Parts: sequence; structure tokens; C-alpha cells
Amino acid sequence: MTKLRITEIPDEKPVRVTVDLPADLHRDLVAYAALVSQNGQPVDPTRLVPHMIRGFIASDRAFAKLRRARVKQILSRES
Repeated sequence: MTKLRITEIPDEKPVRVTVDLPADLHRDLVAYAALVSQNGQPVDPTRLVPHMIRGFIASDRAFAKLRRARVKQILSRES
């Protein structure tokens, strides 16, 4: 069986954001939640979104590089 990247949803204090999703993306999100739910408790599809976004950002090398450069720029101004 294929291992899913998201297997468990930790309990965190949320910040509310409203997003409109295309219908096909919503169907995929619901299907993903159903697969995650097979590992135990039912999962609300909307609780997957932050983890998916976090994973996307963590895997974006260009973003990480630009972010590091920005931090260096800020630190050099403070020196």
C-alpha cells in the first residue's frame, strides 16, 4: 500500500482563512481525507489544507533561498 504524506492531524490553534476551491480540487481533498481516515479517526478535509500548504512551502527551494537571503539582508541592516 502507498504511504500517504499526511497521516495524522495535530491539534493546533487555528487562524481562520476563507478560501474558494475549484470543485475538482475539493473532490480530491475529500478523497484524500477519506484515505487518511482509514488510519483511525475520521478527518475533516479542511484540516488537511494547512498541512498540505506547509508541505508545499517546505519543499519549495526557491522560496527557502529567497527567505534566507531576506533574513541575511535584515540582519546585515541591524549590524
